[in-house]
Amino acid sequence: MPAARESLLDAAYTALARRSWSAVRMVDVAAAAGVSRQTLYNEFGSKEGLARALVRREADSYLAGVERALHTQADARDRLTATAEWTASAARDNALVRAMLTGCWSERLPAPPLSAVPSTSAVPAQRRADGPLPSPGDFVGLVRDRAVAALSAPGTGRSDNGELARSCELVVRLALSCVAAPPGEGGVADLVQVALPRQLPV
Repeated sequence: MPAARESLLDAAYTALARRSWSAVRMVDVAAAAGVSRQTLYNEFGSKEGLARALVRREADSYLAGVERALHTQADARDRLTATAEWTASAARDNALVRAMLTGCWSERLPAPPLSAVPSTSAVPAQRRADGPLPSPGDFVGLVRDRAVAALSAPGTGRSDNGELARSCELVVRLALSCVAAPPGEGGVADLVQVALPRQLPV
């Protein structure tokens, strides 16, 4: 991603932390990024385009964190626990991630439509942002499928990972419930460890 685009997204994210999206002005985002307002419009087309790009970036960042969590431990249960903890912490620390995972968009946040919008942008990253954005159900599937792929034993030739997929989806949904109602003592990790079978079918 070009440096100017990334700087503009950083500036938009910072502005959103300070005020509601409706009060964020394009001219202020451009000034904070150190570029012209024309550069901003060249990259995103409109404030709606900026919102879609910001949401897309935060979605990609969350999913990159899922990938990291799935590869931090050797034990499959610990990998799923790390994924659940990442999900809960990412949603706690980032209002856009929380809104994307739960579907609860506050009036402070941009709430771009999840369906694709017509795009005439010459910028490939913006054309991608103008495509469909993931719904909460999409995120469940994306994280479940990444977990199944990371945990499936290589070279086994297994074509049916149904039981593993159910365990992975259980962990994702448990993590999302912790986003809505944060757990008490022991946190997400204890809940996941209790919910998972002793031996995962990997």
